[in-house]
Amino acid sequence: MPQHTSLLSNAIAGVLALAGAQAALAHDPPALAERDKCYGIAKAGQNDCGTPRHSCAGKATKDHAPDDWKYVPRGTCEKAGGRNSPEGAKPDAGKRR
Repeated sequence: MPQHTSLLSNAIAGVLALAGAQAALAHDPPALAERDKCYGIAKAGQNDCGTPRHSCAGKATKDHAPDDWKYVPRGTCEKAGGRNSPEGAKPDAGKRR
């Protein structure tokens, strides 16, 4: 395949990939006002954002680490076995040794 044909094919594939990604991101996430941060319920690799031990989402190394959190519908955190604050969480809690 000539180089210009390959370049054109890659450009078209890139445009199609961007269009698909934009469509996937077009939905509106639930409003933060309707959700609470719930500490201690996230499974390994399924937390919603960072802690003193790691940078952000998906970096939890242990199930139910006390300082990792997930968003849950407002009022459901304690029912799920979590807490609404990280109090009592130690900076090294959940680290693999």
